[in-house]
Amino acid sequence: MAGVSTGRTDGARGIDGVLRRLRAIGAGLPPTDGVAVFNRMYLTVTEGVRTGLGGFADPPAVAALDVLFAGRYLLAVDAVDAVAAGRRPPACWRPLFELRADPEVHPLQFALAGMNAHIQHDLPLAVVDTCRRLGREPEQLEDDYHRINALLAAVETAVREQLMPGPDVLERLEPMTHRIGAWSVGTAREAAWGSVLLLWGLRGRPSAARACATALDGAVGLLGRALLLPLGLRAPAVGPPAAGVPGTPVAGAPTAAVPVAVAPVAGAPVAGLLPVARSGPATDATRTGR
Repeated sequence: MAGVSTGRTDGARGIDGVLRRLRAIGAGLPPTDGVAVFNRMYLTVTEGVRTGLGGFADPPAVAALDVLFAGRYLLAVDAVDAVAAGRRPPACWRPLFELRADPEVHPLQFALAGMNAHIQHDLPLAVVDTCRRLGREPEQLEDDYHRINALLAAVETAVREQLMPGPDVLERLEPMTHRIGAWSVGTAREAAWGSVLLLWGLRGRPSAARACATALDGAVGLLGRALLLPLGLRAPAVGPPAAGVPGTPVAGAPTAAVPVAVAPVAGAPVAGLLPVARSGPATDATRTGR
């Protein structure tokens, strides 16, 4: 949107600059860090966009959108590093950055919370930025926007398969399966497109557009916090049996964290070009109309 910074890509222009920054961010974080989990997945998506640019109807516009889109995530990362200077990341990103080291938040929650913030908040603003910068109407970008769905659906499926816990802990994580099962990249991108049209329609009313963007930021942040609710991944501590009750847990006894393996998303096979949002099951890689 006019007057809103779109971040930086370490002084380099284009998708290659974005890729360098994403790799640098990943190299500086422990693999279990919540931001690192999302960053690995986002790097995979961006690499797919870079490889498939020739398959789009308007490659320059897609490349511009990709850089502006990534810039908003990079700006959030930079804001976290500059908190002492009075900067804060947008509300939609704060849950992920605040809970990134919580051992009771599962890696899959981190991945989906990052996708939620980036797609439902950053993407509509980036599309509007792209249209303003290139002199396009949103409808001129719509077909390419939806071509991205195949890639995103494949990446989302790979993330869920790689990060979903094994059967030994899955029963204890049943609340998570219900919570995150209701979120899908397709539905999120369809909602984001609706936000694009709303924001574009308000482009001649700056104060209304800013109010809408602020409300969107807050609403997406609330959903992100719900996705990141701690799941109680710690095993119950069992002390000496209480009288007459074998195996009764002792109040106040320390608990042991259940180790959670984080499978790297980078390098996962990705079919297709770029994914687009649509309603329906998260594993449905097809789009059936609008």
